[in-house]
Amino acid sequence: MTESVKPEAAKTEWTPVSLLEDIKENGRVWEDLANQYGVTNPDPPWKTSLDGMCEALGTTSCSPAMAVEKRWLDGSIDRKDVGGAVPLPLLERRWEEDELSETLYQDVPFPERQLLALTHSLIKRGLVSEEDLARRMKQVHERLTAE
Repeated sequence: MTESVKPEAAKTEWTPVSLLEDIKENGRVWEDLANQYGVTNPDPPWKTSLDGMCEALGTTSCSPAMAVEKRWLDGSIDRKDVGGAVPLPLLERRWEEDELSETLYQDVPFPERQLLALTHSLIKRGLVSEEDLARRMKQVHERLTAE
């Protein structure tokens, strides 16, 4: 298997997202929560959903969307021509995750780092807004803390 070289056009300057910075600074990691509640599973319950989300956004190697991504990678089309065929191409997501893990989220443990990087990429692309995410997080928190 040949290693893909990241196209120059895919390189990104990362700017912090205030909601994600707050989560990074004030959020709790699975290891702490697991210890608090006596859970011995090393993987958080949301890890499977995270993996599924990454898979769904990148599609599979047999899909027409992956063929469009490959044309972008080999330089035969511009990224803007990929359009909505692939919401978050697999290789782009991985590159972004690597870059964000080495920069903005380097002090966050895995898998929380992966979750923040994916969310950052989704916000950057406009697939989810910071406001919608904050509202949904509030709803989930209220449901979990209701008596």
